[in-house]
Amino acid sequence: MNHATPSQPPEMTYAIESKGLTKRFGNSIAVNQLDLAIPKGCIYGFLGPNGCGKSTTIRLLTGLLVPSEGEVSILGAPLAGHEESLKNRIGYMTQKFSLYDNLTVRENLNFVGAIYGFSGRRKKARIEELLSLYDLEQQAKQFAGSMSGGQKQRLALACATLHSPELLFLDEPTSAVDPENRREFWERLFDLSSTGTTILVSTHYMDEAERCHALAIMEQGHKRADGSPQMLMDTMPAAVVEIRGDQLRQLKQRLTEQKQILSAAQIGSNLRILVKKDVTDPLAFIQQFSADREIALTRPSLEDVFVTSTGGRHVG
Repeated sequence: MNHATPSQPPEMTYAIESKGLTKRFGNSIAVNQLDLAIPKGCIYGFLGPNGCGKSTTIRLLTGLLVPSEGEVSILGAPLAGHEESLKNRIGYMTQKFSLYDNLTVRENLNFVGAIYGFSGRRKKARIEELLSLYDLEQQAKQFAGSMSGGQKQRLALACATLHSPELLFLDEPTSAVDPENRREFWERLFDLSSTGTTILVSTHYMDEAERCHALAIMEQGHKRADGSPQMLMDTMPAAVVEIRGDQLRQLKQRLTEQKQILSAAQIGSNLRILVKKDVTDPLAFIQQFSADREIALTRPSLEDVFVTSTGGRHVG
C-alpha cells in the first residue's frame, strides 16, 4: 500500500519582514515595536494621519534610516549590511516630487537610467517604453517644473520603476492630484502588481486604503490593526448604527457624551454612530435617545475600522 505523505502548502514568502522595528529621535518614538510580514506580489498600505510614522517606517525599510531597535529583511535578505545590493531591486517614490524641475521629462528619465547603469540602446528602449506606458510622449521635451500634478506623478512613477524593481515603496504618492488622476494612478499600480511587483504605499485616503490587498492602520508609531480591508471590516469590535431625521447636531452632542459611544459623525442627512462592543443591543441603546427617528444597523466601512482602532482620536 502506498502511504503517500500529504502535500504541504507552500511556505509563504515575504517581500518585507520586520520584528520590533523601532526608531527614536531623542525622547520621541516615531516607530514603536513594529512587526510586519508583507507577502510578495501584494499591494500593502499604511493608513494613518500625518505624523503617525508612515514615512519614517518607509525610510527604515529602504535603509535610508537606521533603526534604534529591531530587524528588517527585504526580499529574503537582512537589510543591514545588504543596502547596496538591494538598491537595484527596490524603487522609491517620495512624498514630495523629487526630480529636477529644470530638466525635461526625457532628461529626467535619462538621468535616472544612468544611475541604474542603463546605457545605449537598452536605455533608449526602456525610456521609450515608459513614455508610452505612462502617457508622457507629448511631454517628453517639457520641463518637469511646468507639468501638472498628475503629469509629475506619472513621471515620478516612471522613474521609480525604470529599473523594473521587485519591490516598490510609495510615500503618499497621490496627495497632490485630483480624484481622476488618483484613480488612473491606482490602475497603474495594479498593472505592476499583476506582474509580480510588491508595492508598499502610504496614504491617508480611505478609498485608496480599501484598494490595497492588506494594510496596517498606524497611530503615533504603533500598528493598531493589520489585515485585508474586508477582514478588518468584518471583525471590527463595534456596531454601526445610522440615524435619519431632524436636529441631528443636537442628537450627536447628546450621544457623544455617553461612554458607550465611540464616535458620532454626520454624513448628509444621516448620523453614523459607532457603539462599543460591550453594548449587547445597540439599537435599543440608541433608541433611548432617538425614539422618533429612523434607526438601523448598517455595514462597517474602513473609516469605521480606523475610528475604532484609534479610539476616535483623529475624527473631528
